[in-house]
Amino acid sequence: MPKEVIHQFNVEFLSVLDEKGKVDSKLMPKLNGENIKKMFELMKLTRILDEKALKLQREGRLGTYASCLGQEATHIGSAFALGKEDFVFPSFREQGVYLSRNIPIDQYLAYWKGDERGMKFTKDANIFTVSIPVGSHMLHAMGYSWACKIKKESRAVITYFGDGATSEGDFHEAMNFASVFEVPLVFICQNNQYAISLPVNKQTKAQTIAQKAIAYGMYGIRVDGNDVFAMYRATKEALERAKKGKPTLIEALTYRRGDHTTSDDSKKYRTDREVNQWKKKDPIDRLRNYMSSKKLWAQDYEDELDKKFNEEIDEAVKKMESLEAPKREEIFNYMYSELTDNLKEQQNEK
Repeated sequence: MPKEVIHQFNVEFLSVLDEKGKVDSKLMPKLNGENIKKMFELMKLTRILDEKALKLQREGRLGTYASCLGQEATHIGSAFALGKEDFVFPSFREQGVYLSRNIPIDQYLAYWKGDERGMKFTKDANIFTVSIPVGSHMLHAMGYSWACKIKKESRAVITYFGDGATSEGDFHEAMNFASVFEVPLVFICQNNQYAISLPVNKQTKAQTIAQKAIAYGMYGIRVDGNDVFAMYRATKEALERAKKGKPTLIEALTYRRGDHTTSDDSKKYRTDREVNQWKKKDPIDRLRNYMSSKKLWAQDYEDELDKKFNEEIDEAVKKMESLEAPKREEIFNYMYSELTDNLKEQQNEK
């Protein structure tokens, strides 16, 4: 006797801009020339900052640092879709998202130097601090988005995480709560193929990460994470759904071309051939090719950007390194909204 089929599911894949810089006109989002140039500029700034930060770390001027080389389109495409009122809960590899939210570069670098004051933002930045623990911030994002719903605020929330975080219980708890309580939340998984040294096929037997949304009754989609236009379109649509109480899981298929962090050696667990194959899918190269075909790019334009951004970052480094050392009381001031009695006692010790 045949078994009854209760429901059947499918997972969509979205790609707009191919590796040669050609777009599917039916899927191309509405972006004018200035929008596209702004995306390119933010991607370039992200990469130049990333390169500079790696050098600073090797010189002993920053602490352990996590590179985002190759993932710039995932950051910029999604962040570009955010409204000013929307809120972001990042993990530790979202440099481009911070830049898109106008976080000063000197502050961002100060954090990676070990100065927590770098994460003290203006209230209108609407982005939370770097989260080093894998996955825990997704629950914070869920809680915040639930509060937004209760307070009837017209905003959505995005949380970013890597493929490794989907192996954490926090991911599943946050997804389940978000769906059950119909909160305005978008989950963006940067599937960069590795959780440190563990390849994604050793983490899950699921064909996609996007399909994990099905178990929680929410929409999931796989997107070409090296395609800035696809990331923008998917995120914009997801934010619109979120504000109607329908959360979304976006799996951004991308690749971490650098080491997991500066304390890692990726040559021990992957080949140069694999890295070079993904290098051909570089997100900046494909956007540059598209812009060139539309007369939005010229070599002089990019050369000027490189000069401008390098100077801007150099000034930010000087500002970051000229900061006075934190004061002793700051260890206590930001622990709780009000100091507990035992912290007051510790603070008064000589």
